[in-house]
Amino acid sequence: MSGYVTRMHEWRRRFADEAREERPDLAELCLLIGAVAEPDLGQAGMDAAEAELDRLAGLLPYGPKDPRAWAAALERLLGGRYGFHGTPADYRRLESSLLHQVLRRRRGLPIMLSVVWTEVARRAGAPVYGVALPGHFVVGFGEPDDQVLADPFDGGRLLTGADAELLVAGATGERLRPSMLLPADPLEIVLRVLNNIRAWAAARPEQSDVALWALDLSLLLPSHPARLRYERAELLVRRGEFVVGAAEMEAYAEVVEAVEPAAAEAVRGRARAARARLN
Repeated sequence: MSGYVTRMHEWRRRFADEAREERPDLAELCLLIGAVAEPDLGQAGMDAAEAELDRLAGLLPYGPKDPRAWAAALERLLGGRYGFHGTPADYRRLESSLLHQVLRRRRGLPIMLSVVWTEVARRAGAPVYGVALPGHFVVGFGEPDDQVLADPFDGGRLLTGADAELLVAGATGERLRPSMLLPADPLEIVLRVLNNIRAWAAARPEQSDVALWALDLSLLLPSHPARLRYERAELLVRRGEFVVGAAEMEAYAEVVEAVEPAAAEAVRGRARAARARLN
């Protein structure tokens, strides 16, 4: 057990350190999530996943390309030759949010398939970035005035403006806004990946340990919603860790009291109720 705890501490320390780099490495952060999720992955497994991204990048045709040519080349290689794509069933699997598993299975959620697309394309020199459309992550190539979008969940299918509008309308009922097409920050992508893992675990009460480590990693990011601290406290109480959960509720109440005194008092009431469950 001590070896397991040591490994977990090391992966989390490295995750925190990488998240605070001036230019965080998206693949490294995603692979560290995988190492926490599956301790047997180890450094060798992470290195193998990085090598696979390098190998795939080396298979892209050499030479300068415009954004549409880059997108088409990734579609042929990853979506066509290697069959990377997603299906509705992938939303029911934790592996769909773990980069090393997505590279192995060639299946995953839109955001993790987009990580594969961007990391392979970036290694080959493409002007590529993730695009966090509401409810459906995609990939962008080129500058805003010459942007080409691709949907890795659909095998890398190139998207028209009308396609993007339909994706947003289907997810939110809203109209597509230019701000939705901006490049996503790597740490925003990582937080969204962890949000997906938390949502998966929330639907499965027996997986509270997964929800807990996903929250812990989210809280290691330099910027995160303050409410995640309260969510963690609630989870600890549900797991029967009443003293620790109550203490975290009280700490959260201290943080929000200046702006939401009524909410802070309500949280303190929940903390007292949690402590009372020890009697």
